[in-house]
This record gives sequence, structure tokens and C-alpha cells, in this order.
Amino acid sequence: MRIKRFGHSPEKLLLLAAALWVMISAPAMAGSLYAVPKYAAIMINADTGEVLYARQADAQRFPASITKVMTLYVAFEELRAGNIREGDMIRISSFAASQPPSKLGLRPGSSISVRDAMAVIATKSANDIAVALAEHISGSQTDFAARMTRTARRLGMSQTVFRNAHGLPDAGHVTTARDMATMSRALIRDFPKRYPMFSQVSVEYEGRIIQTHNHLLKSFPGFDGIKTGFTNAAGFTLAASAVHDGVRLIAVVLGGPNRMMRDGNVAELLETGFSVLTRRSRGEYTTVAANFAEPDDLSDSVMDRLASEGPSADGLVMTGGPMPVPAMRRRP
Repeated sequence: MRIKRFGHSPEKLLLLAAALWVMISAPAMAGSLYAVPKYAAIMINADTGEVLYARQADAQRFPASITKVMTLYVAFEELRAGNIREGDMIRISSFAASQPPSKLGLRPGSSISVRDAMAVIATKSANDIAVALAEHISGSQTDFAARMTRTARRLGMSQTVFRNAHGLPDAGHVTTARDMATMSRALIRDFPKRYPMFSQVSVEYEGRIIQTHNHLLKSFPGFDGIKTGFTNAAGFTLAASAVHDGVRLIAVVLGGPNRMMRDGNVAELLETGFSVLTRRSRGEYTTVAANFAEPDDLSDSVMDRLASEGPSADGLVMTGGPMPVPAMRRRP
């Protein structure tokens, strides 16, 4: 009853406590991100394909909701082929409606347009709508996942197997950081007019404003996507892209210990990557790896920006609390 008197639900208080824990503890954390068993990362030049940085890039990992990038890639193929249209209505099955959060929460028998479905999948990461879209295209999520895997092989993703359209836990639903970067590059290359869908900070659906889970879109200039994810098995995952002076870089981090550390690691990788490319253009030979010191706390500028963002919806589920491991700091 006291919770109601002060106007806060237990869920809101849990969210606030988690956010405060991260913001207070993160500046004092020390240790090696490399020591996190789930951690893997890669950064590539989207234009040339050059790998600028890699750490455990070919180790098998769980992608979590980054899976939905492939879900939408297949949907974009269907739209291009004329097999579906943006105005087509998708019926929500009982199975789709039963998926756990994050979800839009439509009831069985209701419907949503393909256009709206794609928007809420990209922004809200709605598991129920991802399944409904898969069923609309292939008849069942199982058949759709098989198509996702075939598409992955065609794109050169040799270590990825998809078992569902949303990325919720499945022992056989696996990938690598390198494959996720390959997928992200293919998305931007093959569907440049559709890609801005992953840059939206919010979408409106039937009067509701739905905010993105990707906080980097709101705080780091040049970032324009792509997709966040989290499950207990996968850790915090993120496929990100940014453009600077006409050059696009893609970074993928899998197995982050918490949202702030994941976002900070991605941000500093990309910022360092752009710095390295600028210095190369001036005739200096250097690498991204050479510009990272031993893993340490997040840089002050990144820490300030991330702390100002508040909690994220992809960080609500914690088992035993987030692991106290920071991202890497660049050498001055």
C-alpha cells in the first residue's frame, strides 16, 4: 500500500533501483571486459569490409533481439518481390500473442499492418509482432526461421542458425559477432531506403508513442542504428552503425554485462575507429587496437552521456545484478 501512496509501482521502483545501481557503481568499476565469458566484438568499415577490430569475433554466441534485423531483412525481401505489401493486415495468432515481453500486447484475432509491424519490431523490439510477421510470411515461425538461416548462408553468415524470429532463448539459436556484422552490412547495402527504420527514436502506433531501446541514437552524434538486445543467456547485445565524414562503421558487441557497459564499449570503439581512419588519411599508420589502453573505466565523456540517459527497457531483467565489468578506455 505504501508503494501506491507514493505513486510508484513495484516495477518502476525496481527499474529505478537498477538504474541508480549502474550509475553509481559504473564509475568505480575496474577489471577486464575480456574476462566476461560471453563477450565478443567486431568493428568493420561498412564501405570496404575491412575489419578494424575483433575480439572473439568467431566465437559462438547468442544474439538476443539483434535477431530481428534478419526478421526484417526477410520482410524487406518479400516487399521487394511483391509477395507482401505494407498495407497488408497481419492477424495475431494465439501463439504470437503468448510471447513474453518486450511485446506490443495485441490480443489474438486482432490485426496490425505490415508497415506498423515493421516499425514496432525495429523500435520496441516487440516479440509478439515478430512472430506474427513470421507467420504471415511463411505460415509458421519454424518455417520462417529456416528461411532466415538460408538467407544467412546466402549472405555469408556461415556460423549462424536461427530458430525463431525474435531471439528469445533457444540453445540452437546461435551466431557470431562477425556474422552479425555481415548481416548489418547487408541490411544497409541491400535496403538503403528501408534502413532509416532502425534510426527512429520513437514511433506512433494508435495514439501511443513507442520509444526506442537504442539510447545511442539519442546521445551520440552520427549514430543511426541498428538494434539492441538482451536475454540472460546472451547478455546485452548491440549491432550499431555510425557515419562520420561520409564513412560508415559498424560495430557489434555481444555478451555485455549491462546496458551502460555495452553502449559505452560500442561508442568508444566507433569513436576510436573514426579517429584512426582520420589519422590514416593524413598518412599516419595506426590501428584501433593500438589506441586502446588496458581495459579501464569508461571515459568521462561517455560516462556522462550514458548516465544522463536513465534506464533502458532492455535492462529490466537481471539475474543477480549486472556484472561489474567496464568497457575500454582509449589512450590519450
